[in-house]
Amino acid sequence: MKPDVQSGTWIESDVPPRLDALGWSRWHRRVVIALGITWILDGLEASLIANLAPTLQHADTLALSGAQIGLANTVYLLGQVAGALGFGYLTDRLGRKRLFLVTLGLYLVATALSGLAPTYEVFLGFRLAAGAGIGGEYAAINSAIDELVPARVRGQLGLAINGSYWVGVAAGAGLTLLILDPSILPMDVGWRVAFGMGALLGFAIVLVRRDMPESPRWLLNHGHVRAAEATIERIEAEVHGPGADVKVEVTRVRIKVHGPVGPRHLLATLFRRYPRRAVLGLVLMIAQAFLYNSIFFSYGLILTEFHGVSADDVGLYIVPFAAGNFLGPLLLGRRFDTVGRRIMIPATYALSGLLLLATGGLFLAGWLNATTQTIAWGVVFFFASAAASSAYLTVSELFPVELRGMAISVFYAIGTLVGAGAPTLFGAIVDTGEPSRLFAGYALASAMMLAAAVVARRLCVDAERRSLEEINADAQTA
Repeated sequence: MKPDVQSGTWIESDVPPRLDALGWSRWHRRVVIALGITWILDGLEASLIANLAPTLQHADTLALSGAQIGLANTVYLLGQVAGALGFGYLTDRLGRKRLFLVTLGLYLVATALSGLAPTYEVFLGFRLAAGAGIGGEYAAINSAIDELVPARVRGQLGLAINGSYWVGVAAGAGLTLLILDPSILPMDVGWRVAFGMGALLGFAIVLVRRDMPESPRWLLNHGHVRAAEATIERIEAEVHGPGADVKVEVTRVRIKVHGPVGPRHLLATLFRRYPRRAVLGLVLMIAQAFLYNSIFFSYGLILTEFHGVSADDVGLYIVPFAAGNFLGPLLLGRRFDTVGRRIMIPATYALSGLLLLATGGLFLAGWLNATTQTIAWGVVFFFASAAASSAYLTVSELFPVELRGMAISVFYAIGTLVGAGAPTLFGAIVDTGEPSRLFAGYALASAMMLAAAVVARRLCVDAERRSLEEINADAQTA
């Protein structure tokens, strides 16, 4: 599609404020479900591999060691990095909508094939591809959701959607409780069926994404003014109903048409125009990625090796843990739009770091069993989940539309690369059977969260209830 306005031209438009002025509707709920399902898929994937870890060590399956399971998780995370970078670049150039089905399709096929892998090496390859699909989803979907939902609820919606990752975790745990029961399916079949069920969920989502619109903000930024106006008119018709005469007084905003931009523009924006925001995003993403990858991917191994939980029962402990993780962003999310980012982001990072350190001390002292360990972690991650979700919200709203996908992917990739070694590290620690070494790992994760809280307190931006254009108003002068 040829643009109406060439790159470098300034335009005035009422499209962005009309998007922000829309009342919450069934259309918004449909968008959130169709696009936000990404996090449920990722949670399902993580839960499957966490709950399958003890089963995959069995001689009747792939007979993997703890270190090999950790490496499989690391490879999955590296795939997410590659997918985020590649598809993040493409979503800024080609549009959000075009990537919706491509990334989901890659995930669907790779997950199904993971369950058919005959050897560990083949399994690693499919985990890499599945991770690439999910990583690509993060960039395209985070961009689209931020650009479509009203500014006044962007914080709580961003946290709730990211927190829905744990709905997928709980679903994966419940799924594995049934499928890994040897009275229902043989052990060498059950783990393969688990991955197939994940692929079926992905296929169902394809059907609800087909009618999602392109982001009007992306269309404007690429000079497709008539298409942007037609899209907002269709959205308003769906929100208000056909033929409704609803007039909203809004102030037109000035927008500079950029068109496709490259890495040079990205680097200049991140480190010359917004260096404080860049540091903030990096610190938040790295700390939460290391925390989650270190603890969650080793969760099943810790329950079996240190608390004597049967491999078949691991899912029973994952479900309440996932509930705490989902409730945190859901219940605290509104405060990110009322109390504000500058208070809530440092508070959730600091509380999760301090509580994790206390929980590690109780574990080292031998005062926790499988049940109390799960309760303690549930409390820690009630706050940690809100903190992690706020990191994704931060990197998606603080940078201009022309490079939003690339910015999300870069921060996500760096955070994930740092955190990608955590599953291998903690898998090796579990293999030693030494509680003191495990505590040292927890102390490291806690220190990173506390450091992030200090940085966030100094560098957070008051983005609550402000339009994306207002937050990035200085970028419009470039």
